[in-house]
Amino acid sequence: MPSIDVCFSPELLHLYELKGKAVVAVDILRATSTMVTAFAEGAARIFPVMELEECRAHAESGCLTAAERNGVKAEGFDLGNSPFGYMDGKVQGRNIAITTTNGTRAIRMSEAAEEIVVGAFLNLQTVADHLTELGLDVLVVCAGWKGQFNLEDTLFAGALVERLQKTFASENDSSLAALYLYQTAKADLVTFLRQSSHVRRLEHLEIHKDIEFCLRHDVYNVLPVWRHNMLVDLKVRELKG
Repeated sequence: MPSIDVCFSPELLHLYELKGKAVVAVDILRATSTMVTAFAEGAARIFPVMELEECRAHAESGCLTAAERNGVKAEGFDLGNSPFGYMDGKVQGRNIAITTTNGTRAIRMSEAAEEIVVGAFLNLQTVADHLTELGLDVLVVCAGWKGQFNLEDTLFAGALVERLQKTFASENDSSLAALYLYQTAKADLVTFLRQSSHVRRLEHLEIHKDIEFCLRHDVYNVLPVWRHNMLVDLKVRELKG
């Protein structure tokens, strides 16, 4: 039976062997939720990068550029980090280069893995189904906040553990802790997270609707995976045959 484990911060990745594993990179508020939404809205490819200048350089090849720092859209870029900014046909058929404070870093630091999947509550079941089909050991990599633990990414990890608990073993306490935390909170995630540091940070920016949207479960049948230095939607590729 394959196992599922949880890394609470990219700063702890050095403690894990990634080779041969499937990584689920998650930044619920809001990078991976936004990427999932972008693909659901028809984006072609997403290039997650770590630095603002690298992101800006992608504009030369026709990419839309998206950048966020400390919860705020960076000046001079096409898009920020709100999923609502990617709706209404804005990204249909377009390539997007994106850099965020935490989420893109978690993806790029996981490149040694056999498979990298971008996870969010929005595509939770699609991710769970893909991991079941893969049959690899899984590591959920929580983006956290500037290297520190956060609640919302850990709650996603717990939700994924719950979906996979019949077919994946929880060998370490981190996955059990995430599961128990999610089971405590899942009846009302919005209320549970209200006092969390990042939700308070985002509410200060008056983006309440983003928080509520990013906590919705199973909205999209979208599967962003890392292929050749970019993210593609595997579900679209399957449909194209």
